[in-house]
Amino acid sequence: MGKKLKIRIENCPQNHKCPAVNVCPVGALSQKEFEAPKIDYEKCIRCGKCSNFCPKQALFLDDDTEE
Repeated sequence: MGKKLKIRIENCPQNHKCPAVNVCPVGALSQKEFEAPKIDYEKCIRCGKCSNFCPKQALFLDDDTEE
C-alpha cells in the first residue's frame, strides 16, 4: 500500500490548460482541451510535484486503499 494520485474534479476549474501537466517529470498527466487532467497510473511515480503545483489543490496524493 502507498500513495495514489487522485483528482478532486470539483476543485478543477477546467477552463484553462492545467499548469500541473507540464511539471510531471514522467509525463503521467495529460489534458484534452480544457477537461480535467487524466492520470496514466502506469507512468505515475507518485512524486507529488503536480499536487504541490496545482493552484486549486485538485490533484492530491491519497492513501491507496484499492489493493
